[in-house]
Amino acid sequence: MRVLIQRVKSASVAVGGTVRGRIGYGLLAFVGITHADDESHVRWMCEKILRLRIFEDEAGKMNRSVVDVGGSILVVSQFTLYGDAAKGNRPGFTEAAPPEKAERLYDEMVRRLRETQGVPVETGSFGAEMEVSLVNDGPVTILLER
Repeated sequence: MRVLIQRVKSASVAVGGTVRGRIGYGLLAFVGITHADDESHVRWMCEKILRLRIFEDEAGKMNRSVVDVGGSILVVSQFTLYGDAAKGNRPGFTEAAPPEKAERLYDEMVRRLRETQGVPVETGSFGAEMEVSLVNDGPVTILLER
């Protein structure tokens, strides 16, 4: 499982011109799922996302989590995180999990994030063509992998 985290001042995702999810201060999480992923990967990743200390404290140090700062999370599925362009110029996506498995684990991740710590969680639409807008804060971008 790969999750690309961006600390944002705001972010939104639209499908067909209609906004599906919108947050203010918090995290934008692009989620990629591979064949070997299961519920244990989802559990680990959710705990990591919620505890990741990438928000500044009073001293200007990255020492606070999204929970600590009262932020929100926007979760967007992104199978292209498993794109491989090592050979040729067109990426292959054979490492990405099939949609049925990926959607089940994606839904589990969203459910777990929503049920833990009371952090507001918004989403895009799994498998849809989406338009993502964000104001990156920092910028701070972290790639998590499990």
